[in-house]
Amino acid sequence: MPLLAWLYRLLRWFLGGLFIYSGTTKLLAPQTFAVLIEAYGLVPDGLLMPVAVILPALEVVAGAGLLGDVQGSLSVIAGLLLLFITILGYGIRMGLDVDCGCFGPEDPEAEAFHGLRPALYRDLLMLMAVAFLYGWRRYRVTQSVRIISSIMKKKRKRRTDDAYG
Repeated sequence: MPLLAWLYRLLRWFLGGLFIYSGTTKLLAPQTFAVLIEAYGLVPDGLLMPVAVILPALEVVAGAGLLGDVQGSLSVIAGLLLLFITILGYGIRMGLDVDCGCFGPEDPEAEAFHGLRPALYRDLLMLMAVAFLYGWRRYRVTQSVRIISSIMKKKRKRRTDDAYG
């Protein structure tokens, strides 16, 4: 298997596992995660608990889908990362000094840095990995189409040669 194919697989497994871990830690303490969400001031009080449960559940499902290379899971991961990057950018712009909430209430980053910039940089790196995954899928499909079309051309040429032969 080519190196890029292995890189595709490893990045997919890494991102999938990371999203499963992140979502699971939040699902284990939804009330605490709701408090972290509330600190950003973007979600109305009545929606805090539903968001604190649905968002991590979506992370877990999308992460599991990415592990299995299920169609649509990479798009969900990309959407979640764009959402997280937007929220982190908002928090940085507003000067908020809050926990990012990325890995639930026991986030070691919150204790070490208590800032949003490291989380933003990490999410941007993950978004670059997602871009690579999309690129590899497109490349792989393009390569498959080229191989199939060259096989079909050879078959047509043989038929033509046989017909006029």
